[in-house]
Amino acid sequence: MKRNVIIIGSGPSGYTAALYAARADLKPLLFEGSQPGGQLTITTDVENFPGFPDGIMGPELMEKFKKQAERFGTEIKNQKIDKVDFSGNILKLWSGDEEFSSDSVIISTGASARLLGLESEKKLMGYGVSACATCDAFFFKDKKVFVVGGGDSAMEEAVFLTKFASSVTIIHRRDSFRASKIMQDKALNNPKIDVMWNSSVIDMLGEPDQGGLKSVMIENTLDGSSSEVDCDGIFLGIGHTPNSEIFKDYISLNDKGYILTYNNSTETSKKGVFAAGDIMDPIYRQAITAAGSGCMSALDAERYLENLHI
Repeated sequence: MKRNVIIIGSGPSGYTAALYAARADLKPLLFEGSQPGGQLTITTDVENFPGFPDGIMGPELMEKFKKQAERFGTEIKNQKIDKVDFSGNILKLWSGDEEFSSDSVIISTGASARLLGLESEKKLMGYGVSACATCDAFFFKDKKVFVVGGGDSAMEEAVFLTKFASSVTIIHRRDSFRASKIMQDKALNNPKIDVMWNSSVIDMLGEPDQGGLKSVMIENTLDGSSSEVDCDGIFLGIGHTPNSEIFKDYISLNDKGYILTYNNSTETSKKGVFAAGDIMDPIYRQAITAAGSGCMSALDAERYLENLHI
């Protein structure tokens, strides 16, 4: 059965797109993907989403988004889209061997924070380990925090954290940053920021149920020696990877892999395909902006379908 609109990915943008599309009676089908609820499901307290003065847990917020979308008739499948073919007017998608088709598609697959790949990092994510200073800096008031990275992302995270933390140490595996000069100067001239050159994080110590992160193991990249250093939090500033690989042959991406949108809208280079959330937003990456673009994508898709059927 051909659909009016299929939404790929959940999180604030996908669920909001589904809510608006369902209320427009488009009977949307949403594929949650490999991380239902998106990045917010690995966040503990969310204190900057309007309407929740006491804050709310990330997974709980996403469950509310999902229920609201379902209330208006969104069909949700806990499956991942592995392959697409957007070459024709009918847009084709596959989850395993199962084929789906639609007149329009909203892509809200997000961007995944690049991680170091440590087991302890996964375990302590949301318990002292974060990949978003804008989201979590508030929880580290007057605390000692580390930032991993050497590019613009790391510099931005470090500078932002100085508004809250008592001290910020950037850990970088080389002896110079690759960040732009203006961002380097901002970080290096800030009295709250120190740098640990030629260093890499090889382990994170602590337990989620015992106060979270306590310390990190740092290895000197020159002589291989290691030492344990106490800290209250560690932020990964090594960038994000947009989840756009399966779309690259059909729609235009920028040099970092983010989907390009046109005409001050969520339209992509392919008619009938729209993009919302972090997959098309390398700048803000907030739940509220993702939700806003999800709304826009559903309205854009609704307009497109109206014109299609005239």
